[in-house]
Formats: sequence, C-alpha cells, structure tokens
Amino acid sequence: MNVLFISQCSKNALRETRRILDQFAERRGERTWQTPITREGLDTVRRMLRKSARRNTAVACHWIRGRNQSEVLWIVGNASRFNLRGAVPTNSTTRDVLRRHDENDWHTGEDIKLLAAMAALLHDLGKACAAFQNRLTARGNPGRNDYRHEWISLRMFQAFVGDDDDRGWLERLKDTAPTSDQDWIDGLLRDGLDQKGGSPFRTLPPLAAAIGWLVVSHHRLPLLPDDDGRPGGKISGFRTETLRGLPDIIEANWNEQPGETRQAAIRPYWEFRHSLPTSSEKWHLRARHIAERLLDRRAHAGDNWLDRPYVMHVARMSLMLADHHYSSVTDPRKRLRGDPDHRLYANTNRETGRLNQPLDEHLIGVEAHARAITGALPGAEQHLPRIARHRGFRKRASDPRFQWQNRAFDLATSLRERASAQGFFGINMASTGRGKTLANGRILYGLADPERGTRFSIALGLRTLTLQTGQAYRQLLNLGEDELAIRVGGAASRTLFEHFEEQAEHHGSASAQELMDEDGHVYFDGDFTNHPVLRRLSRDPATRSLIAAPILACTVDHLTPATESLRGGRQIAPMLRLMSSDLVLDEIDDFGLEDLPALTRLVHWAGLLGSRVLLSSATLSPSLVEGLFEAYREGRREFQRNRGEPGRPVNIACAWFDEYSAQHQDCADQPQIAAAHRQFAQARKARLAREPVRRSATLAPVAITSTESREETRHQYADDLREHALELHRQHHATDPESGKRISFGLIRLANIEPLVDIARHIFREGAPEGHRLHLCVYHSRFPLVTRSEIERNLDTLLNRKAPDAVFQAPAVRRLIDSSPEPDQLFVVIGSPVTEVGRDHDYDWAVVEPSSMRSIIQLAGRVRRHREPANSCPNIILPRKNLKALETPNKPAFCRPGFESETHRLRSHDLQELLRQEEYARVDSIPRILEPEPLQPTGYLVDLEHARLRDTVAPRDTGPSPETLSPRERRACKSDSPPPLNAASWYQVSRASLTGTLQRIQPFREASALEEIELVLMPDDSGEDWQLQQIWSAPGKRGKSVYIDVEKSLLLREDLEDNIGPRTDVWITSPYMDALTSLADELEMPLEECARRFGTVSVPKHESGWRVHDTLGFTVRHPARQ
Repeated sequence: MNVLFISQCSKNALRETRRILDQFAERRGERTWQTPITREGLDTVRRMLRKSARRNTAVACHWIRGRNQSEVLWIVGNASRFNLRGAVPTNSTTRDVLRRHDENDWHTGEDIKLLAAMAALLHDLGKACAAFQNRLTARGNPGRNDYRHEWISLRMFQAFVGDDDDRGWLERLKDTAPTSDQDWIDGLLRDGLDQKGGSPFRTLPPLAAAIGWLVVSHHRLPLLPDDDGRPGGKISGFRTETLRGLPDIIEANWNEQPGETRQAAIRPYWEFRHSLPTSSEKWHLRARHIAERLLDRRAHAGDNWLDRPYVMHVARMSLMLADHHYSSVTDPRKRLRGDPDHRLYANTNRETGRLNQPLDEHLIGVEAHARAITGALPGAEQHLPRIARHRGFRKRASDPRFQWQNRAFDLATSLRERASAQGFFGINMASTGRGKTLANGRILYGLADPERGTRFSIALGLRTLTLQTGQAYRQLLNLGEDELAIRVGGAASRTLFEHFEEQAEHHGSASAQELMDEDGHVYFDGDFTNHPVLRRLSRDPATRSLIAAPILACTVDHLTPATESLRGGRQIAPMLRLMSSDLVLDEIDDFGLEDLPALTRLVHWAGLLGSRVLLSSATLSPSLVEGLFEAYREGRREFQRNRGEPGRPVNIACAWFDEYSAQHQDCADQPQIAAAHRQFAQARKARLAREPVRRSATLAPVAITSTESREETRHQYADDLREHALELHRQHHATDPESGKRISFGLIRLANIEPLVDIARHIFREGAPEGHRLHLCVYHSRFPLVTRSEIERNLDTLLNRKAPDAVFQAPAVRRLIDSSPEPDQLFVVIGSPVTEVGRDHDYDWAVVEPSSMRSIIQLAGRVRRHREPANSCPNIILPRKNLKALETPNKPAFCRPGFESETHRLRSHDLQELLRQEEYARVDSIPRILEPEPLQPTGYLVDLEHARLRDTVAPRDTGPSPETLSPRERRACKSDSPPPLNAASWYQVSRASLTGTLQRIQPFREASALEEIELVLMPDDSGEDWQLQQIWSAPGKRGKSVYIDVEKSLLLREDLEDNIGPRTDVWITSPYMDALTSLADELEMPLEECARRFGTVSVPKHESGWRVHDTLGFTVRHPARQ
C-alpha cells in the first residue's frame, strides 16, 4: 500500500516526528513523507509515533488508493490540526467563531464545578486532628481509625454552618476575613465523647447537606451498619423502609465502627493542636470566591441537589479524581504553595515514608484540580479516540444468513438523530449462528455520527465469550490493540487463549493480510496528554485502555464498579467509559437472578450518564426487557434534567432486531414498551414456528426410587444416561467416510460437579456393550487451568462442524477410530453447566439432566449448531427427574442451578407434569420470549422462571396515586413507603444511591454458599510429578502469597486406570505434567513459574480435602466413600 504522512507538529514534537518518519519514508516536502509499506510496517510507524507523542504532535496518514483518490487512515496526536478528512486548514484563528461554548448542553455544569470545589476545600479538614497527625508519623501499622478523617471533616463543617440556612453560612464565608479556628470547633459534636450526637444531616440546610455528603463519601460510600454494628456486613431481614429519610439517618457508624470506648483513646480525634487550614489566606480566598458563585447560582438553581444523582455523582467522581491525582504528586514544582508556616500535613510520600503535602496546600491543590476536571468534563468525549468511516461496519452482507444485518444497520442509521436526542434502548434477538456479534457493532456504528466515529463497549458475563467476541471483532474488522481493547480480569486465562490462538494462526488459519483493502478505516487518536481529565488517568495503562479504546470487549465486572465500587475510586474509569461510549449487554439473560440487581444498576447508570444501550440475546424474557427499560428510562430522565434540550419529555427511541425484521417505536413508559415488545415477540414466534425443527426432545422415565442410597441412586442414574446415549447414537450417527464405522458426538450434561464425577466414574467402570466403543471426556471447572484450557481448545476445534466431515480427519479422533475395531463409536463429553454457554460446539445429540427451561434451551443450542436438520427423531433426551429430586425428594430440586427455592416451590418434580408438550417437542427460544397467560409458577417450570424474573427485576407497585384517594385514605396510607426490595429498588427508593447499602445487600457475583480456596499443582524436584499446595494470602503483605504443602494431609489421588471397563477409553484429556511441560516449553518459561500461573484450581473448602485424577478433575473427599 502507498501512504502519505503529513505532519502538523511543532517545536520538539516536529523533530521527533521527523526522526521516526525518516526511517520509513522519503520526504516529499518539509512536513510530508511518502512510501510503499506493508500493514505491519504501518502499524509499527503508528506505535512509534504514539509512544513519543507529546502536546504538539499531530500526524495524519493518508492511503493513496489510485488516481485522484486517497483516504485518511489515522491521526496521531492533536486531531484538531486536521479536519475529519485529514485536510490541513488554510488559516486558523483563536476567535470563537463557532461559539462552541454556547452549545454546551451541561445545564448544571457550573453547579457540579462549584459543589466539587467547595467540597474539595473541606474534604480533609478532619486530618487536622491530633489522632491523624500522630498516625502520619507513627512507625509500623497504627491500626484502623475509630473515627475516619472524612467524618471528622463533616462534623467540623456542621459546626461552622451551625443554625444558619444556606445563605447565612455562605455570606459568613464570603464576607469575613480568614475564619478563626473557633468557627469550626465551637459547637463541634464529638462522637464518642458528647451525649448529643446523631446525624449531622438532620441539621444541615440543603446545599450544605449536598456538600457534606461529598465530603463524607469522597473515600467510601456510607453503609448501613450490620447486625454487629459495623458498616457493610450482613444485615438480617433488611427492608427498604430502613433507608427512608436518607441522608438524615447517616451516623458515625455508617462510616466506621469505633473499636474504642475509652475517652482517653477517643479524645485525640477531636483535639486540634495547631492552626487549621481554614485560617490560611489562600484557602480563604478560594472559599470566598466559591461562596460568591454559589450565592449567585442560588437565584436560579434548586436547593435539593441530593435529589439529583447526576449532579452529585459526577461531582463526587471529579472530587475523587482530583484528590487521587493531587495526592500522588510528590514533585514540589508541580504543586501549589500554601502557608509556609503551616504545620499540619495531609499525607506521606509512599516511597520514602516522609511527610509530603501540607494540609492547607493539599486542600487548595485538590480544589484547583477539581475545578479543572469539572470544567473540562463537557469536552472530554471529544478528546477520546474513535473509529470512523469503517468499511467493515458499512459493508453490505451478501450471505443470505446475514442479510438481516443490512436491515438492522439501515434502521439504526435512520434513528441516528432521534437516538442522540432521546436516548436509545435496543433489543437484538436474532437466533444463534446469525451473526449477532457483528450486528451489534453495526447497529451502534449506524447510530453514531459517521464523520466523528463510534465508541462502544460490549459487556459479557463469561471470560471465554469475551475473549471470543474480542477476537472476532479483531479478525472480522481488522482492528488493532489500540482500537479494540479486551479486558477479562484473569490474566492467565487470557494468556492461554492468546497462546492457543497464535498456534492456530501458525497452522494456517490466518490470512488477515488481505483485509486492509476491504476494511480500511480512520482511527482518530485521543489526546490524553493535554486534556485536564484524561491526563490525570494516563499513568495506569489498564485504566487508560479501558477509557481510551474506541471499542471495548470486557467482562461486565469491568463496568459494574461504576455503581458497585464502594471505596477507593474504582468507579472513576467505568463512569467515564459510560459517559463517553454506548453499551452492548450481550447474552444478558445468562446471568443468574442474584446478578440482576447489579445489571439493573449498570443499565440505570448508562441512562443516567447518556449512553445508548443494546441488549443482545435470542432468549430475552419480557420481564427482563421491561425491567431494564424502566431502569434505563429513569436514568435517562435524570440525564435530561441536566443535559440536552431543556424540558424535553422522556420518550426513548426503541428498536427491535432479529433475522426476520427490524422495527422501532418511541416508548415513554412501561406499558408502551411491554406492548411493543409483545407484538415483536409474537411475530418472532410465528416465524420460528415455520422453520424446520432442528432440535426436539423426548422425556425419559426414571425408575429409581427415593429409598435407594445416594451411591446406588447415582449408579442407576448413570446406567440410564448411558442407555439414553446409546439410543441417541443409533438415531443420529454419521458414517466415517474412510472406515464406514458409525460415529456420533454427544453430550451428557449434569447440573453439579460432585455427582457428575461419580456418574462419570461409574460409566468408565461399566464400559460399553458389544460392538460399541465409548470415548469419554469429562469437562467442568475444577481442573487445573492448563488442563481445562487444553480440553476447551480441543473441543473448540473438534466440535466446529461447519465442514461436517472434517472432524473425522482430526488426529484426536482419527487415531481412536482406527485403533478401535467396534463398528459403533460414541465420542461423549460428560459436562457441567459450563457446556451450555460460551462454547461454539456442535453435538449430534444430548442427554440433559434438567435444571431449568433456560438451561435446556441454552444447551439445545449446542445440538446441530452448525448444520441443518437431519431427521425428525428427537435428538435430546430429558430424564423426567433430576438427581436432587431423587436424593432429596422433599426439598427444592430445580435449584443451584435453577429457579426453585424454599419460598418458590413447584408442586411436582416430574417433567411430565412441569413441561407442556410444545415446550420440548420443539426446543427453541419461544418459551422464554413469551410469558404464558396466566402464569402458573407452581405448576410449570417455565412459568416459575418468568415469575421469578419478573419478581426480581420489574418495578414494584408503589401504591395508589394520592390524587385517587380521599383525604381520609391519604392520611391512612403510607404513601412514602418504598416498595419491597428487588432490583428496581435502586431507582425506586429515594436517594438510595447516596449509600452503598443496596450494593452490599445485592452484590454482583455474590460468593457461593461454598467457600472456595485456591490450590496449585507444583512440580516436584524431578519435574516428572507434582505436589499439591494451598495458596494463602500473606497477612499484611498485599499481593504476596504463601504456598503450603497439603499433598499428604488433604489429597487422595484416584486410580482410574485399573477401573476402566471394556470398550471404553479416555478422550482428549492428557496428564497434567505433560500439559504443563508442553506449555512451559512453548512459552519458554521455567516450569515452576508456569505452574504458579497456569496450574491453579479453585475448589470448595473442606476439612477432609479432595480427590483428584487427571481425567476426572477435583472433587470433595468424603471419608465414607474412600
């Protein structure tokens, strides 16, 4: 490709740019270079330019495609030196000709700035107390505080405000000379010493209460005390009424629970032995200026800022970012100067331990940074990288399976202006295998301004799916690491994924070199160096990439800290990401009920911060759509109070997409979205019903009685499952072209790992009947990481059936077929629920222990996934009862996983009674996308699921409107009583976001009932075997671990080889040490380091220890079964 580089750099940046470009291209002028270059060479040039970019860097790269035809590929540095097509301006002026400032739609931007600035001047006043100053100079670990400095700061501010209203205390701050210490200490309520305490918010006027909340929450959100009186622990019988009256109920133990009751120990927290920073002339100058501005704003701004979550949380984010950044500055030349005689300090240098910033300097420094950050927030989005004019997103699909994407893209393009002004809530319900992944990107690209470009995030629940999605975008759209970031949390998992992907590339599956012609695009580089907000985040590469990448594929836990993070500032980066990009929630209905409150908070926050949202799943339930729409609508309502056209009613632009149609409708409330979605789902049901049946199931009777022992029950269940597999093989086998043998690939899905391993062990022991051969692979999550990754890599390769006969030539299959004389051979995966989602596998048949209708539908998507229907015989068998129903008949059976619970019981545990015939005669998404009417949650499995989902995520009725009641009824009705707790409580409970209570009670990814510990299989001295060690986090040593040998005390190694029955062998799984040694050689890594990174496994904590075998994985060791 022939490219032209044009530099608009100045000063030292021009010299550095010339040095780099002279190495690759010939000069065609003072600031112009031209050369033929490969794609890899061009990527290298861009990386080098970006690495050396500074304030005055500006380089555009043009691709010369033919006569009179060129196209800008990317711009590094200051993109404002060029227009959107890479042209250089003829002239420029510093006059505001376009009056861009007048177009700022941040109606409350000035209020956010003033609130953050005033809170910054007050946020660390409590550090003036003797207790904190003693901690700064104490040796060793001084232990935790009894009262944290932010709470003391709030009490001091309360003392200063006194009984004044907002005008009164602002006037005093504006008119007086530097305040005396007594103004902040007289009337100070000293928790732990004074009898009169209570919440300071009860006495503070509205504006002071808003500033006080920013002060007390600038490190951590207040938390309702737990059963032991400590903030943030377990709370029994929590009711939303507990949060009524926020923030007036916040007291000292919402911030920290004092450990001391002795007055001598408490008194230093309320003693101030040196002059306060409020007596500093520089501090007072800034406080007086802000007070004047706040008084001016009070004339046309509301007082109840605590009812404005957008204002409060953006101000809090700005304050926390300013505090975090300024506290890290150790170079005195980059700091402000306070009073030279000031004797109080705010912090120490982390590297040297010496006193760092004087307290008065710290307060005015954080205020200056908060002011700069809030002033620059409106322009932050313009300084972030984007992707524009991308052919891959615009290219028309020609394959009939994917042509629906063209309609989806066209509809999104037509909604561009409406979605920008009104918000956007989209639903993509296209079937599996129809290209939803790329379609989601095309929809959001269509919504974006084509000249400015797109920015969006794709959030998923599983690491594997996230890696696959990110890799698919990189390959399909030819995106580099700067343009698409992948964040999955587990560094080891990602390393293995990328290693195996690289191996696949070396084996001939890569040909991305030719994609440049088809998928050229413009990458607008961001300006992290110059922008006041972004440059304060550029030190941490992970944070920078999370915000900067135009496209982000991540597990959803990278974005949920926007609302979930209770302390430490982890919400700053995801909040900025949501403020500057759109959001795709992919396969959202794969999350459990317990995760839906956190996802509701995320969608609400996306609406609050101005994002457009697209939900993507073929099995979205009506209640999930309606509940998340309500969350988005409430967030968007608050956004439009602060941004955009004043007074515009909330009327969300909604759109629905699948392989059959694309439609849209503006929806102002829940009844409108419910009706529109029902109409779309009914049309989809009618079209699906006309498709050929690809998957159908039959119910198999279970003759086992509940009187059998657990061991005998599992053995009989295993025998039944093996018979079902043989029956399905007879009906759904394929013929090997070389040997003529009958071959099938099937899945036996079990709900839980412990019984799965017992059943697999029994099937191994019993073997196969004459004329048949069983090749068995056990697959669940309790294998060492390297072993599990190897199993997944092999299954991903072998079960890609897009070329149906290719599997017979795979070495792992061909060798077993040829070495076994039996004419019927079954390749069977015995797997846990990890087989249901995240894997692009295609089986011939499946036997499924039932847990829920959702899991049955998800797993059915792995049967004939890549191939058209073969015959009309059922290819899925469902035992009528699961193991829980047999082993514990009087307890909930469809749970963990499943939707049944002690409070939501089913009348029967027999699928014959729990499923309607149409729900299994044809297994597809129809039972999930439409609710039966009326719902019968005690009688039918799918009805129970719909009822539980609606109960969890849908807004609760808050009671009759007061206008409809008589005066007597209004007096009797507690109209301010919040509805019962569920996901919607986040936006239905007044001011709930002012505390972290709901996040703690309804956390994302709540730990399971079984406490898990981390083990590692370390090689012994010979390097031929391994020893089991438990990983402990060393107390007081963050990031360091201790390895304890538990091989002899807690491990039993199983001997499976001597117990394998006739005509049965192990498929795919290899010994751990073989896999580890091979990986260490490929990565050129020492064997021990490789084991520490890739030889780990999480197992339930158990006093008796665990059993293990390379083929079966880890299970709990029960002494009675040894």
